[in-house]
Amino acid sequence: MTSLWRAIRGRPPEEERAIATLDDYAQALQESLGYGSWSSLGMTQTQPGQAAERVPTDFPGYATLFATNPVIWACMSARQDVFSATRFLWQRLNKGRPSEMFGSSDLRLLEEPWVGGTTQDLLARVIQDADLAGNSYWARSEDGDLVRLRPDWVQIVLERREFRGGHMGYKRLGYLYSEPDGDPVPLLVDEVVHFAPKPDPMASFRGMSWLTPILRETANDNLMSRHKRSFMENAATPNLVVKFAREVQPDALEKFRAKADAAHKGASNAYKTMYLGGGADVSVVGRDFQQLDFSNTQGAGETRIAAAAGVPPIIVGLSEGLKAATYSNYGQARRRFADGTIHPLWQNVAGSFSRLVAPPGGGSGAVRLWYDARDVPFLREDRKDAAEIQGLQSRTIRALVDAGYEAESVKHAVMSEDWDLLTHTGLFSVQLQKPGGTGPPTEPIPPDEEA
Repeated sequence: MTSLWRAIRGRPPEEERAIATLDDYAQALQESLGYGSWSSLGMTQTQPGQAAERVPTDFPGYATLFATNPVIWACMSARQDVFSATRFLWQRLNKGRPSEMFGSSDLRLLEEPWVGGTTQDLLARVIQDADLAGNSYWARSEDGDLVRLRPDWVQIVLERREFRGGHMGYKRLGYLYSEPDGDPVPLLVDEVVHFAPKPDPMASFRGMSWLTPILRETANDNLMSRHKRSFMENAATPNLVVKFAREVQPDALEKFRAKADAAHKGASNAYKTMYLGGGADVSVVGRDFQQLDFSNTQGAGETRIAAAAGVPPIIVGLSEGLKAATYSNYGQARRRFADGTIHPLWQNVAGSFSRLVAPPGGGSGAVRLWYDARDVPFLREDRKDAAEIQGLQSRTIRALVDAGYEAESVKHAVMSEDWDLLTHTGLFSVQLQKPGGTGPPTEPIPPDEEA
């Protein structure tokens, strides 16, 4: 702890910058990630030979996107709903292979991370921080509760590795948590859970939000929504140009414009007939939604956002996904979402939180913290598929029991998909033994000796 505190002392204050538009957010993000010209490593130096690796400082901006953009909201909500539906269990490792799962009182911290909290509450916050900031940090307080460390208030404190007289990479000394109205709190590496499912290629330990590559795509989606609103607010028709004769005075022109706007502007006045006096002529300029191919243009942008989130469009009900919506397509999309997005996240979070709970047996390596997705409604097979699977399992159990294996070991082996759990009784089927015998079958008598 002393070396960690020594590493972070003397940290210069951050320079504040004005962020007024989404482009400002994008530029600030590139600089904070180290993709700008100011740093090739993406590291903020604290002392010679040491560094503090900061997460992006645009967490409030990303949170605003989550609260205001319906496509991002839908994608993040789909990820959160499925990700938070699992629970933690212990899993045995038999000869290096995953085996049966079981629970114990040691998982109490993850089952009730704080007073009134549940595993689902914990996982929902974990994936939300990871989606918005690329990182989720948690530490255990003195009263035993898990405490969320807001990602943009956390620094990863690094130190250069010395190797053969030079520098080779960085090692992680710990973390520095600093709230705006409080003193910084130094934390050691083994005191913090750091969940970063998508590593930042410009950093050693920091993660990257999936929102980072689509900032401008998100801006385009917001502009499309604003275009629809403007279209409806301005008579819900293509743009009109009204031309007057040269003899019309400016005062008369302004009076006509005010009167025309009052009678025809706005969605409530749409499609009304416009009557013009002599000397005025109306021309249509611009294009309507159909001419702009508006739905396809906006749908393509929504699909790119969903692709960055790892959520098939049909799962969140986006237009391009619904065009090909069938039951079989939804089933394929569900498997893609589960296998390609959710399961890797579960594996990562189980490994990240394993440092907070001690496995039974003193951590000999035969037991690991894992996730149990068997009761997740989103991942349940159809009734027909489930019945077929159970039928195959029951026939396998019957065959193994008939072959002389202990019934209890057969059940554990089939459910865990681990044949090393089978235990034989030493008894074989009666077809392989003499009547009344208990030993193995004898050699058959040759036909010429029977006489």
